[in-house]
Amino acid sequence: MNRSAMLARFVQETDVDVVMCAGRYTLLEQGALYDLLPAAQAEGVGVVIAGVYNSGLLASERPPTTATYDYEQAPPKVIERAHRIAAACEDWGVTLPEAALAFARAHPAVISTVVGVRDAAQVAATLRRSEADVPPGLWADLRERGVLQTDL
Repeated sequence: MNRSAMLARFVQETDVDVVMCAGRYTLLEQGALYDLLPAAQAEGVGVVIAGVYNSGLLASERPPTTATYDYEQAPPKVIERAHRIAAACEDWGVTLPEAALAFARAHPAVISTVVGVRDAAQVAATLRRSEADVPPGLWADLRERGVLQTDL
């Protein structure tokens, strides 16, 4: 589901072991940090983060102006923000997609991530990206640049 508040309610009011949250805990959007992820930690529920690329916007090193966000044409301000994040990633020697995967996996409530792929080349690229060594200092740098709202 792509509504973190509703998932937080499920975690708090039902007996679930795992929930899947799509697109609400990414480099571009951290809403789940304020409801779902703390609730999951408190209740011992695992969270699977899907949509770590925000429907493709974070899937390339420099998103094109035609990129989508939440399955629609990405607004120019969102693309510009993604470019600012990508610039910081480059300064730290990683790509935007590598950082997007690492960011979602870094939260202690997250037990897995789901990435959509179309072909064998995308599977191979995802595996390479998931093995990248993303320096923890990148997160502080992104906060200092004003493009990340969370503490890790």
